[in-house]
Amino acid sequence: MAEISANTVKELRERTGVGMMDCKAALAETGGDIEKAIDYLREKGIAKAAKKASRSAKDGRIFSYIHNTHKIGTLVEISSETDFVAKTDEFNELGKEVAMHIAAANPLYLRPEDVPQEDIEREKAIYRQQLLDEGKPADRIEMILEGKIRKFFELTCLVEQAYIRDTDKKINDLVVENIAKLGENIVIRRFARYAIGE
Repeated sequence: MAEISANTVKELRERTGVGMMDCKAALAETGGDIEKAIDYLREKGIAKAAKKASRSAKDGRIFSYIHNTHKIGTLVEISSETDFVAKTDEFNELGKEVAMHIAAANPLYLRPEDVPQEDIEREKAIYRQQLLDEGKPADRIEMILEGKIRKFFELTCLVEQAYIRDTDKKINDLVVENIAKLGENIVIRRFARYAIGE
């Protein structure tokens, strides 16, 4: 099978608003053909789910998880458009899974745009020094830094983290799948993680 370029994945993502993993899967399924991949996503309902993401979500539930050691606990608020969807088994399963994921993965932020600029600059300064110490050429450092900051977001931002039960999916992909299934916008609003001694 032909190698799918990052640019092709990026273009499909920009055109559909669908998560990276779903875009990669659609392109793999259609031999890298963007138009066919768009049709494939439409058929699966994922593109439709991405469009629903702009709708207002003012209902929902608060979910909790306490680890069996009783030393770690989490709370997470997940919104839906209606109470009807908030009461479904799928929505409640999503809430439980996200609450448990937070306990295990310990995200620091909800999404990349929530990361304070000074934290990003501090990370960049550390990476930049490491790259200089490794003797990387100055003209390549900025490009490498972009990738390092993306990786930092994937490790520290809940929606960008790899889902603990299926590392091929991000938490955001899990949310998008549920939007497609349930037909309403779903938004993770906020979370808190508590650990004894922290």
